[in-house]
Amino acid sequence: MTKEYYGSAKVPLTPVVRAGDYVFISGQVPFDADGNIVPGGIQAETRAVLDNLRACLDMAGCGLEDVIKTTVWLRDRDDFAAFNEVYGAAFSHNPPARSATESRLMIDIAVEIEAIAYKPL
Repeated sequence: MTKEYYGSAKVPLTPVVRAGDYVFISGQVPFDADGNIVPGGIQAETRAVLDNLRACLDMAGCGLEDVIKTTVWLRDRDDFAAFNEVYGAAFSHNPPARSATESRLMIDIAVEIEAIAYKPL
């Protein structure tokens, strides 16, 4: 199996790795193009994370429709309903399997999402 690496980061990780028919997306956070945290609360942050996730998937020739599994970390479980509203709109048809947990995140953000996609070469 061949592996392909896409993108670069300022930390020791690769944002997107394709391993055969599978694409692994590192945890995406609500940063804008300048590296600033997107303001506006959980829904704005979730939209930004999903935009960043789409950009990563695009690097590997995939889209949200190819995502089969996500893992979600929320800073506050009380944000779950508002988060789920935005997330559900993005994955409205055949949503992926998902794990979600409340967690203390590494930076001052409300949400982080990683994903696995399946797209045959």
